[in-house]
Amino acid sequence: MQGHAYVVLGATGGIGSALVSRIHGRGGKTVLAAQNEARLAALGAEVGSPYLSLDAAEPEEVKAAIKLCVDTHGRFDGIVNSVGSILLRPAHLTKIEDFDATVRVNLRSAFAVVHSAAAALRKGGGSIVLVSTAAARTGLANHEAIAAAKAGVQGLALSAASTYASAGIRVNVVAPGLIETPLAAAITGSEKALEASKAMHAMGRIGQPDEVASAIEWLLDPTQSFVTGQILGVDGGLGTVRPR
Repeated sequence: MQGHAYVVLGATGGIGSALVSRIHGRGGKTVLAAQNEARLAALGAEVGSPYLSLDAAEPEEVKAAIKLCVDTHGRFDGIVNSVGSILLRPAHLTKIEDFDATVRVNLRSAFAVVHSAAAALRKGGGSIVLVSTAAARTGLANHEAIAAAKAGVQGLALSAASTYASAGIRVNVVAPGLIETPLAAAITGSEKALEASKAMHAMGRIGQPDEVASAIEWLLDPTQSFVTGQILGVDGGLGTVRPR
């Protein structure tokens, strides 16, 4: 990744910040994007990276982050959308406005990323990595809204991978299980909920942010030029196998 430049959306989250550290550790460059400007400023100062506070669901704001990458680093090689939310509630108890918000944060942001990055990468190629969830690959109770939104992310990625392959643009998805991040604190902060979650994963534990970040890093790596249209589960088996 030496000298390559990437935009990381959701950079201040658990997975995003671990990814930023990995990219810089390999000589890459980043533009950081998220909503919390104070956290962005702190992370930007730590790694020496420019940052932009934005709404990832708005294409023009994503385009501004890409432009900042080109203006600052002289190039743009890829983008990651690690923006997301968690809504665990059965459909009949989910308010429509909460469903709409879940779709906006997770699916509309993914579309905004593909819409904006594909145009910018069409001449030189590059990598787009989106983040889904194991819940979009297997039926989990009370996940209707988030599973629907993330299943849309996966469908979007597969279609875009086909559309842009001839331009050298790779589009892939990482689908985590439960990861120990601030976003998941409502689950991991409850001993009962945490133990139940561990039992659902064949590995008998939940994941760590760096485990997901390492998979995203691999998909971003320009040496993986033959990998596109893939949904990579980093989920302790949650999406595909059952515990013994």
